[in-house]
Amino acid sequence: MGDEPETVYLESVSSTQDIAREMPIGSIVVADHQSAGRGRMDRRWEAPEGTALLVSFVLQPDPLLSLTVGVAAAEACGPQVRLKWPNDLLLDGGKLGGILVETTPSKAICGVGINLTWAPEGAAMLKQSRDELLERLRASIELWSAAGPSAVIDRWRQRSDTLGRRVRLTLPGRSIEGIAEDITARGELIIDGETYSAGSVTHL
Repeated sequence: MGDEPETVYLESVSSTQDIAREMPIGSIVVADHQSAGRGRMDRRWEAPEGTALLVSFVLQPDPLLSLTVGVAAAEACGPQVRLKWPNDLLLDGGKLGGILVETTPSKAICGVGINLTWAPEGAAMLKQSRDELLERLRASIELWSAAGPSAVIDRWRQRSDTLGRRVRLTLPGRSIEGIAEDITARGELIIDGETYSAGSVTHL
């Protein structure tokens, strides 16, 4: 791979993250199918070929990047799409998509998966053109990456489907339940006055 950013379209890959990791900042990798797609917490991400937007962006490292890209993706998808902490996309309460950020000292690899024409049972799909959504997402990430932390946090709060409701947060070896009250300036979730920086949220 050269030093100039590029956009690469591939038919099938193990994961767009694997390809993007070797590319310079500004690059984008899009695939029709992933044989070993990954979500957060080492979960599998699977979709039949051509039914989802599967893309990885190579970006500047930023501690708020997962929330920033969550906001950008929700904005690109449309006003009805909500966010579940930290960055799941929801439509009518069902999971529409997710975001996975992997960082190195020099760059961040941000994978986005959004169901378009197929979804697992209980999940949601957007029924929009992949290429049009990709263009909106590319522009939205650029916009929100430049917006500044406070603007991102404010917009995340507005888009949130998590804040104000009872949740279960699953952590290694334990889980807690309580009211999701707010997020901090660093994007951590506040549940009953306690601050959490990681974990898997279930809306109750």
